[in-house]
Amino acid sequence: QAQLVESGGGLVQAGGSLRLSCAASGRTLSNYAMGWFRQVPGKEREFVAGINRGGYSTFYVDSVKGRFTISRDNDKNTVYLQMNALKPEDTAVYYCAADRSTVVRSNAKFYDYWGQGTQVTVSS
Repeated sequence: QAQLVESGGGLVQAGGSLRLSCAASGRTLSNYAMGWFRQVPGKEREFVAGINRGGYSTFYVDSVKGRFTISRDNDKNTVYLQMNALKPEDTAVYYCAADRSTVVRSNAKFYDYWGQGTQVTVSS
């Protein structure tokens, strides 16, 4: 089964950029729709961005549209989240997840495999 490992988180100033990576082992990601979620203490995991199996269909939560870009490189078995113009409100633990679906879904319950999370902190 897929093992997902996120990397690329860190501390940045507001307005800065980070690129998160999600690398898979054990299974190819080509048969999964992929999503990025984020979570802060006391709140449910929030869908941030999703991408379908082929990488040609993407979806974003309204709060990150125009700032974040999800992409995938199936040859490298890796999914990315490019985050620009970061805001303090983006501070959270970011998780990547895999869904055995042909379409992108925003509900976390549909995702089969999850990474351990990477912390993103945006200072004001």
